[in-house]
Amino acid sequence: MVTLKAFRRYPMEEMQRRAGEFYRDVNRRRTVRDFTDSPLPRELIENCLKAADTAPSGANQHPWHFVVVEDANLKREIRIHAEEEEREFYENRAPQEWLDALAPLGTDAEKPFLETAPCLIVIFARVYGVLPEGQKIKHYYVNESVGIATGILITALHHSGLVSLTHTPSPMKFLNGCLKRPENERPFLILVAGLPAGDAKVPDLKRRDLSEIATFL
Repeated sequence: MVTLKAFRRYPMEEMQRRAGEFYRDVNRRRTVRDFTDSPLPRELIENCLKAADTAPSGANQHPWHFVVVEDANLKREIRIHAEEEEREFYENRAPQEWLDALAPLGTDAEKPFLETAPCLIVIFARVYGVLPEGQKIKHYYVNESVGIATGILITALHHSGLVSLTHTPSPMKFLNGCLKRPENERPFLILVAGLPAGDAKVPDLKRRDLSEIATFL
């Protein structure tokens, strides 16, 4: 254990101002499906990934791995596999209730953004660790930890001036093969990142009122 030195204590007025500014900034964040193909500086993505790695995790095991896909052929391969799963979902697996819920978002089995966007960040959850001699190490609270890290990553991308889209074709095991990831890593989601197309459109959605999402006792 070491002494906490990085914490900064602010006056209450400053804390309130910072909270308000942060809310107003993240309130602009929207999920986008229309991207430009403009390339992104490697350092920009690296800093966002390092921000994600500051997330708390069960037993401080950092049970995640990020694969950044920029290669056009790999993006094409991922799109082909993802659309196969999506067509099966929309045509055979999804109950009508789920399809009705998705209808206002205008989604379908076609996922051109997987090729258009300059960057796919494929997030893997490490369900267990492996020591150099092959011994397995149990990981704790994997889904919770990876979910928190993903949230920080999404926020970091937004803070940097980018837009993103979470994409979860199901099943996603094909990603292990495409990206040559080991058996102890399970695909968590694909995070599509880039700049929005000039004609990008988003659903006309409204944020919920605080009273709908929080209770103070």
